[in-house]
Amino acid sequence: MTRVRVLFLGGTIAMTMDELTGGELLPDLSGSDLLAGVPLPPDLVIEPVDVARVDSSTLTFDTCLRVLDLAEEAVRDGAGGVVVVQGTDSLEETSFLWDLLWAHDEPLVVTGAMRSADQPGADGPANLVAAVGTAASPRCRGQGVLVAVGDEIHAARFVAKRHASNPAAFGSPELGPVGRVVEGAPVLLARLERRTPLPRPDRGDRPWPRVGLVTAGLDDDPAAYLAVASVSDALVVEGFGAGQLRPEVAEALDGVVARIPVLLASRAGAGAVATRTYGGPGSGSDLHRRGLVPTGHLGALKARVLARLLLAGADPGDDPVRLRQSLGTVFAAYRR
Repeated sequence: MTRVRVLFLGGTIAMTMDELTGGELLPDLSGSDLLAGVPLPPDLVIEPVDVARVDSSTLTFDTCLRVLDLAEEAVRDGAGGVVVVQGTDSLEETSFLWDLLWAHDEPLVVTGAMRSADQPGADGPANLVAAVGTAASPRCRGQGVLVAVGDEIHAARFVAKRHASNPAAFGSPELGPVGRVVEGAPVLLARLERRTPLPRPDRGDRPWPRVGLVTAGLDDDPAAYLAVASVSDALVVEGFGAGQLRPEVAEALDGVVARIPVLLASRAGAGAVATRTYGGPGSGSDLHRRGLVPTGHLGALKARVLARLLLAGADPGDDPVRLRQSLGTVFAAYRR
């Protein structure tokens, strides 16, 4: 019998309305509570583990690494797959973080819900069934971290939350789902080439690097970029379209690039940053020449996660040019 260990972190899926707070949602259900009554296949052994009961906006990199430790422990104990149940707000980032580090063939599947357990049409039970089935499926081995929601299976590398409240909140704008749940069974429609997992950063007592994020806007002020950069170890900039910025912003970033790595993503939500198409001050070509590192098909949120992991594993004495070259080498893989 296949064993699946399910790690519960809380989130909307574990929430019910609290009458004492006027009907506000609070995470008060345990993993066993959520699994009770869910029609899981009888040939599976489900091992629920309560890790936390929090909103996913409160999760940290350290918490995510703790979850990774528990998932790896499950595989060593003989689990055929692992499921992480959490809130949806940061799911596109946490799943990508785990995907960057997950070195096992056993599936690690992330899921959650948009509706609380006591709301009409709660999507949690169906998502749990889909995630457990995906984690147990031999077809899903060797695919890294997957996200199972709404009877769709997404690759953590591409998945994104695109609606604040709709049950169909998740999609993969660049690719679409890599699989679907059909009659209760996961069916993979595409298989992705696995990337070599990153080494887990050995930070010792050092704090996590600070990676700032600024989004370009109409007639925005270069001072905003400089303010964020002044308290950051690296900066992710979401440019217009294929990666454009105001010429004044581009000039202001020259001094930033000399001090810290600056990554250039697109605020469009899909599509790669262009480095040879447009010319002139502030264009993608110009920004690339100035030293900004294009993130390829990675959006700003995922680029920030990757950059933070890379910087955490870097030599604290590395100069900005060497760091920029190192990050550029890794991010180049996301342009293909």
